[in-house]
Amino acid sequence: MNINNAYILEDRGILFVDGKDAKDFLQNIISNDINKVSESNSCFASLFTPQGKFLYEFLIIKHKKGYFLDCEKVQINDLFKQLSLYKLRLDVQILNLSNEFVVVALSYDKFKSLNNIEDKLGFTTKLREDPVLLDPRNKKLGARLIINLEKLYLSLKKFELKSSKSDEYYDLSYTIGIPQKNTHKLKDKIFGIECNFEELNGIDFKKGCYVGQENTARIKLKNKLSKRLMPIKIIQGKINEGESIYNKNIEIGKILINENYPFAIIKFDNNFNYENSYEVNNGKIKIIKPDWVK
Repeated sequence: MNINNAYILEDRGILFVDGKDAKDFLQNIISNDINKVSESNSCFASLFTPQGKFLYEFLIIKHKKGYFLDCEKVQINDLFKQLSLYKLRLDVQILNLSNEFVVVALSYDKFKSLNNIEDKLGFTTKLREDPVLLDPRNKKLGARLIINLEKLYLSLKKFELKSSKSDEYYDLSYTIGIPQKNTHKLKDKIFGIECNFEELNGIDFKKGCYVGQENTARIKLKNKLSKRLMPIKIIQGKINEGESIYNKNIEIGKILINENYPFAIIKFDNNFNYENSYEVNNGKIKIIKPDWVK
């Protein structure tokens, strides 16, 4: 990403969770530890089914007395409803602020040029009154600014940033191996831990109970993780959502996201050959191993 560019992520939405019980409410349902979130630190987290299957992913940023949840906008209404189901009689308010706030991606180099920052994942500071954080998943994703839409262009001008198309940011995210588009296609299809959330700092195995914790911990502790979500590259033909991937007539995976930035769930072991091409119904693909995957 260019140090002078600001990538306005119009496909991201913002929920605001507030109230006396907001912290405990989130702690009891999310995959990460809400105690990590403060004025100077943000985190990446997910919401799982009771069986540990993936539902939603989001970044959590402290804002005033509550928390911003930065989520893919296509899922924001469903996430709102899911959180409301868990709220019960708790003193928690959930607001959809997607029409008021916008998410802006900045380069890693731009973040490092800011005053009084620490070069660590999740570190959060303020650009005037607005939170800006180094992405807690991977430094190569740069930083994110959560800002009121009315202040956006004035702030970009003040910090000598020019608005740029978000494609460059999402191209980078795909190259790194981190899905951020069409993640609703993963919903209830794979376990959260199979989404590489441990490596992306989205699961805390020491925090205690949360929704889906039992199966997630069992897969981890018994070394049962045999499948991972991986980016794939089309070598020939075309791919379709849900179709199987084969290695010499043996099924080794399934395509889950086929549009723009494709990802598949892949069965792997230590001898898996990432140099080979693999077959789908009407084409061939390669499976790309991100450099941060163990």
